[in-house]
Amino acid sequence: MAELRGVGIGLGVAQGPVARMAEPFPPPSDTPSTLAAEEETTRVREAVAAVARELEERGSQAGGAAQDVLEAQAMMAEDPTLEAEIDTRIAAGKTGEFAVFDAFSSFRDQLVAMGGYLGERAADLDDVAQRVIARLQGVAAPGVPDPGHPFVLVAKDLAPADTALLDLDKVLALVTTEGGPTSHTAILAREKSIVAIVGVAGAAELADGDTVIVDAAKGVVTTDPSDEELTHAQHRADARAAAASAPITDGALADGAAIPLLANLGKPEGAEEAVELGAEGVGLFRTEFLFLSSNQAPTVEQQRESYIRLLSAFPGKKVVVRVLDAGADKPLAFLNDAHEENPALGLRGIRALQASEDILREQLTALAEADAATDADLWVMAPMVATVAETEYFVDLARDYGIKTAGVMVEVPSSALLADRVLAHADFASIGTNDLTQYTMAADRLLGSVASFQDPWHPAVLRLIREVGAAGRETGKPVGICGEAAADPLLAVVLVGLGATSLSMAPTALADVRATLLQHTLDDAKAIAEAALAANDAAGARAAAQAAAT
Repeated sequence: MAELRGVGIGLGVAQGPVARMAEPFPPPSDTPSTLAAEEETTRVREAVAAVARELEERGSQAGGAAQDVLEAQAMMAEDPTLEAEIDTRIAAGKTGEFAVFDAFSSFRDQLVAMGGYLGERAADLDDVAQRVIARLQGVAAPGVPDPGHPFVLVAKDLAPADTALLDLDKVLALVTTEGGPTSHTAILAREKSIVAIVGVAGAAELADGDTVIVDAAKGVVTTDPSDEELTHAQHRADARAAAASAPITDGALADGAAIPLLANLGKPEGAEEAVELGAEGVGLFRTEFLFLSSNQAPTVEQQRESYIRLLSAFPGKKVVVRVLDAGADKPLAFLNDAHEENPALGLRGIRALQASEDILREQLTALAEADAATDADLWVMAPMVATVAETEYFVDLARDYGIKTAGVMVEVPSSALLADRVLAHADFASIGTNDLTQYTMAADRLLGSVASFQDPWHPAVLRLIREVGAAGRETGKPVGICGEAAADPLLAVVLVGLGATSLSMAPTALADVRATLLQHTLDDAKAIAEAALAANDAAGARAAAQAAAT
């Protein structure tokens, strides 16, 4: 028996035999083409168009976040710059297969060099290239295996097109050797409630047929488990299934202290499912979907329509909307598309909005108008706030537009350390644990190579959260959590012990967190939090909390 560690996605546990993803095609031979350049060009154009349409069709079938991902891949396939690079190689006498491989590889290297969000998209580009080459060769593209029985899928990484349409009756869990907590594999696994662990370097040694236990809550893949371990894992899986089917109640601790459980949403269309799964409101509504798929900013009218759809789904409930969080690693031509050497530390969030204030003013206008037309309790917050001055700027501007409740996201250590002064101006704070961990640990949250550092259990991150919680108590202001940390049931208890007054997460995680909170009082939560804070590292904090919680 051995334990392989990675980043757990989802909270479940699964067991079964391994089935490995087929290896990608080897690079095509660089032999001269026997066809005229016009013929090679026609072959490639037809193959690219066919792959793009296939990706769009898969996206339409999958819906949700998967559709967004696959439509983005289809756009990659037909990118005019890539097309020109392919044409140049064909004109030089290369085959269509080699031209596609070489052009896509060149673009891939550029994305990897950029790092951040764009670096994480390199794997998507590889998948598109593989599909186009397969089409040119008249063979099936590498994809998910079908061993004829349920299995644990092990892969280097999983392409969005494959993840989107996984047969969940067959795939018991996902294990990848690459990828981080915000890779497309992680995003789609979370949306589909698939047990998954990414960034498991040792998984490369797993062989077809090996029996493993995949424990996403612990981020551990157990190889060659004993019968006792298999039985225990099954009991845990059964208990989780029972908790998920239990009657839905509002979030609360064992002593009755209310801890509202809210949903993280990226589009209004997700509201219905969130309500069905017991969301008491929305703790983070990401507005980027309105902006990232367009070459120009959406109009006030377009924004207002989307916000009204969202707010109408939560009458009388709190809905926290984050204004546009883009720029730098997610460049927008109408906001900021200048190249930056280190985009994670560049002109993003509130900084980018201050530099293009008209976009922020239009967004606040649309939000205020939607608020007036609905009965939800609208809260609006700014992303990536680092200073007291930025807090004052955003809150004052929001007030000018009639926003009644204006707050900030705490995602960088500076705003956590100055939380008392920030909350002297803001109506609330919401902690984005993904970025707060990234900046505290100096570890890009999109890179699998440093995924082990991207752990919100680290005592340094917990100390910063404690600072914000204490400031919230002193000022009488709410402090929410809207990062992925809130979806970890035990960590959710710790966060409450550190002063969090609400928790927001992917709707599929609500049942697990609700059930765990009900097992502990507020005093318990504080004691468990103190145990975690006393540790020296993330693993020690998690172990200490587990011991204190039993």
